[in-house]
Amino acid sequence: MVALEAKTGKLKWHFQFTPHDLHDWDATEPLVLVDTKFQGRERKLLLQANRSGFYYVLDRLSGEFLLGKPFVKKLTWASGIGADGRPQLVEGNRPSVKGTKTCPAVRGATNWYSTAFNPATRLFYVMAVEDCSIYKQSKLGGYEPYPDPADPPQKYLRALDVETGRIVWEIPQVGAPEANYSGVLSTAGGVVFYGETGGGFAAVDARTGRTLWHFETNQVWKASPMTYMVKGRQYVAIAAGGNIFSFALAK
Repeated sequence: MVALEAKTGKLKWHFQFTPHDLHDWDATEPLVLVDTKFQGRERKLLLQANRSGFYYVLDRLSGEFLLGKPFVKKLTWASGIGADGRPQLVEGNRPSVKGTKTCPAVRGATNWYSTAFNPATRLFYVMAVEDCSIYKQSKLGGYEPYPDPADPPQKYLRALDVETGRIVWEIPQVGAPEANYSGVLSTAGGVVFYGETGGGFAAVDARTGRTLWHFETNQVWKASPMTYMVKGRQYVAIAAGGNIFSFALAK
């Protein structure tokens, strides 16, 4: 990740999440910019749930590393993130000819779909996947990932404490995780919207995770929800399959 001076393009700072990445955990997951109190002082933060399985907090003005914590339980390639922001690698996770099981899977502990932060709850919301891949070296010099049939994946909607990365609440998803690429949307009214892995569109209480509303679409999710205003009334919309669904929030 790089931060550039907007007027000149000059590099201000950079941060590398996964040095010498051997598992295709690119860092293209959404970056969330937050102004809030962190460890006793007001700061301008950058939050990211990285594909590698770690939740990061950086000072977006200076690039200072502030926090790196796992947001999944199946994480075998590193034992943690050091004070310098670099992962503490665990031996035995390089792809091999016979195959090496490493967690997260090649799709990542999360991916490109949207995350969200709510300043009232001070929670960070992410669709997380507990999964692993068997990484085999290929004849072309790269690797090929395979699933482990004995260890099926499980997807969750998770709410993390912004200052610690602790999982405050979670909602297990029913269905195949690879069929759900929906992100989340948090509103000022204390609601989180997201696409359920089973094909429904749901709203939950932002503080507790309690389901408030559900609408069945029977579609595979490839989009995240959005919100907009028309004549003073708020709407929430999402693309489901070949359709656009829009819902008006009750006054």
